[in-house]
Amino acid sequence: MFKKSDIIEKGYIDEAIAPGTDILSEIRRMRKEKNAVILAHYYQTADIQELADFVDDSLELSRKAASASADIIIFAGVKFMAETAKILSPETKVLLPDLNANCSLADTCPPEDFKKFVSDNPGRTVISYINSSVEIKALSDIICTSSNAYKIIESLPVEERIIFAPDRNLGAYIADKVDRDIIMWQGACHVHENISVEAILDLKEKNPDAGIIVHPECETPVRKMADFIGSTGALLRYINTDDAKKYIIGTEPGIIHQMKKLRPDKIFLSVEGRDESCRCNECNYMKLITMKKIYLTLKYEEPEILIEKDLIGKAAKPIRKMLDISDRLGL
Repeated sequence: MFKKSDIIEKGYIDEAIAPGTDILSEIRRMRKEKNAVILAHYYQTADIQELADFVDDSLELSRKAASASADIIIFAGVKFMAETAKILSPETKVLLPDLNANCSLADTCPPEDFKKFVSDNPGRTVISYINSSVEIKALSDIICTSSNAYKIIESLPVEERIIFAPDRNLGAYIADKVDRDIIMWQGACHVHENISVEAILDLKEKNPDAGIIVHPECETPVRKMADFIGSTGALLRYINTDDAKKYIIGTEPGIIHQMKKLRPDKIFLSVEGRDESCRCNECNYMKLITMKKIYLTLKYEEPEILIEKDLIGKAAKPIRKMLDISDRLGL
């Protein structure tokens, strides 16, 4: 007999599921019985995207979490996303199917180091990307996503001095577009930094008619090659209205499932990572979430995201400010 807390943590996944279990049917049954909602990011696998109640980017998933009327939220994503859901819906039980589903970008910004960085640069408004831990959010003035970061910064008084964290690439992308005093924390996403100019050039040589679209978390040389730069949601909107029939996709390939659903008449080419020995263009943390883990998480209602009440209060303010600004600007 397994302890509930050991099943996922110690890897007893298959042993904990009775032979012949129809996992998909059981998830749907329990979801209804327990008034649970499944939120999934675009970088999840196709089967999980199809199962989820809502699939979207970080901004829209934040809105869904804030307005959730469910008793349980299961987050098919990474830890900072589940934490955000708990911050915005503190009375709701929030479950993450694998607590090891961290974020390489969030991990590049240790709270104590960032606290010192902020202290060493006084008088600046701290704008932190949503891809950050709850502790970083609590040290911030405003949270942003890749879809609203530019507009949020533009909405601030021109004389306002800014700290942008933790993504140096998204920060550089915005800094190039605005005439603002911005200093950046030097964090990065391992998936997007692994997307190389060489890999894109190779695909472009073989597919000269393909448009190049990339996420702003990519490095500057990659962004300079792009025909379009945008968040996951923006990339989807672009391919739906643009005239090209083929695209080179510079972001995590999970998004291609939604692209194919939206425009089955088009071709989407994923950029392989620098290391050809692995599928390094995929987020290994996102892919820790599986259908089996969702089933066990819903069955046992573990692992649960637990955050101290005081920390929730501090982290909620900059997130709510982001949502208020976004709503005011119609984002």
